Amino acid sequence: MIKNLIFDFGKVLVDYDYFIILDKVFATHEIAEDFYFHLMEDQWNERLDREDTPFESIVEDMQQAMPQYKEQIRLIGELYPELVIGEMEGMRDLLVRLKSEGYRLYGLSNWCSKVHITMKQYPIFQLLDGRVISSEEHLVKPSREIYERICTKYGLKAEECVFADDKIENIEAARRFGMHGIWFKDAVQYETELRQILSE
Repeated sequence: MIKNLIFDFGKVLVDYDYFIILDKVFATHEIAEDFYFHLMEDQWNERLDREDTPFESIVEDMQQAMPQYKEQIRLIGELYPELVIGEMEGMRDLLVRLKSEGYRLYGLSNWCSKVHITMKQYPIFQLLDGRVISSEEHLVKPSREIYERICTKYGLKAEECVFADDKIENIEAARRFGMHGIWFKDAVQYETELRQILSE
């Protein structure tokens, strides 16, 4: 029986857009896109999510690796929480209803330590009964260990959990671990698939 609903944060509970920040600090969108490519392809984003060393230290490493963008990287570090642009439409109301039906709600997110600023800004996070965040555990999805961590921390059984994430590789990893998984697109699609799982 499903008892626990687990949610990724970005693009599931809240929306974000890196270019909200990048287009502010770089002279052109083309330069911003080039930087974004390096942020992802050179795995700086994963380092920020894992945060084996403090956020500020990783920013310094980025500045050394890309000295031509030293000042822009400093500004990105300062503005980082501004990449979140609001709660995902319909999700707060849905979580309120699911909680009233007796389900326990949890968060499982790859996010740097700046996530705590975001969590204070948006009421949807107050609905969660617990959370596991990559930068606190120094583990990132889709590693098996982070799914094990949330179950151990809160005494959950994988088969009693439904995990929602906007990245299919994270859903596939959750399913291999034994959880049910929903590849998230929007609140309506999520509830439709969830109700199907609950009825089985």
